Amino acid sequence: MTFHVVVGAGPTGTATALLLASTGDDVRVVTRRGAGPSHPRIELVAADATRSLTELSRGAATIVNCAMPPYDRWPEETPALSSALVAAASATGAGYVNLSNGYGYGPFDGPVTPDLPLRPTTVKGQVRTRMYLDGLAAHSAGHLRFAEVRPGDYLGVGAIAMFNLMIGPNVLAGEEVVFPADLDVAHSWTYTGDVAATLVAVARSAAGWGRAWHTPQTSDISVREMTSRFASVAGVTTPAIREMTPLELHTAAQADPMMAEMPETQYLYRRPMVMDWADTAATFDLKPTPLDDVLRELAKP
Repeated sequence: MTFHVVVGAGPTGTATALLLASTGDDVRVVTRRGAGPSHPRIELVAADATRSLTELSRGAATIVNCAMPPYDRWPEETPALSSALVAAASATGAGYVNLSNGYGYGPFDGPVTPDLPLRPTTVKGQVRTRMYLDGLAAHSAGHLRFAEVRPGDYLGVGAIAMFNLMIGPNVLAGEEVVFPADLDVAHSWTYTGDVAATLVAVARSAAGWGRAWHTPQTSDISVREMTSRFASVAGVTTPAIREMTPLELHTAAQADPMMAEMPETQYLYRRPMVMDWADTAATFDLKPTPLDDVLRELAKP
């Protein structure tokens, strides 16, 4: 029976492990606390992936990384995780699929395709780019099989995402939505379940290695449109929405570690950010979950 290691048990790691298990494969989920979904084919292991991943991955067909250090600790802690993933895949022969995002592209005009050169302009973009280049270098040298999956902005229950932090709760509470963005530019949104489907498709495909793939995008609508659409699906009145001022963002950043990390990625919300996934659709025959289905899930009590 095929066996996979999934590192991380957040919404994407959990969805990935469950999809692999529900379609007949065995899965070992590795987290520091041994957390993860309950399923007969899923084994939960409490371990530090930066220290134990090679031994835990022996016999695995793939290692799917859905973990990252705390958002404000990326530069300090990501290199050790990246090195452990490369070392484990190199030592065991397992394919290595890394879940990333679009930070590495930097500001870009026009649809973002996965073959664009990575030109990060932020610290977080540099961290993500280094992780990708490390995996790709090992792949090119013949040490392992590597691929990366890049979603847009997350939509999904439990995701640490801008929608869940600043849109959804306010809409349901009937409170003003104050968002640090140009409210009317196109923006790619990705359902966590579709991220899992892409990770699994790449992991199981002989054609998926040696490059990056974009996930199917649930929608490319603006923040304003997303707010209105969610209110409609939830059956509530659309609240007022306005752009957060620079002073408000600065004040919020002073008070909250998560908000403190946002200013450097503001370019993602102040210009169109549309991720092209045509080659993913053509290669893996994947389709996005309909937006209203995702929003109904997010509107549940």
